[in-house]
Amino acid sequence: MSNLLYEQETYKIIGACMKVHKNLGSGFLESVYQEVLEKEFTKEEIPFQKEIKLNLFYEGEKLDKYFKADFLCYDKIIVELKSVAFLSKNLESQVINYLKATNKEVGLLINFGEKSLKWKRFINSSHS
Repeated sequence: MSNLLYEQETYKIIGACMKVHKNLGSGFLESVYQEVLEKEFTKEEIPFQKEIKLNLFYEGEKLDKYFKADFLCYDKIIVELKSVAFLSKNLESQVINYLKATNKEVGLLINFGEKSLKWKRFINSSHS
């Protein structure tokens, strides 16, 4: 049995994303998936905030700039949505950087743009 950080929570989030992708398929803009996912999160009782501004930090000091997360679920999991042909290393790096700069522990990168839903889970290793 695995002991993934926030395993139950990420399982529910990914399940909701799979349901949305199954119903809509690929080809819509990211904003469409975001709106439908908001409805699915509500239905599945997944606590979330949409397009929340998260403070960024550098060496412990708060920056004037901020990151706007597609979703912050359970007040601790950053969910970044994409609708692209494939997930590039740049998109992965973006989520990893968001985790480090916001001091959050877990991030999910979800891509609705492929034939089947693709997702990656990231852990902020600076918390280990």
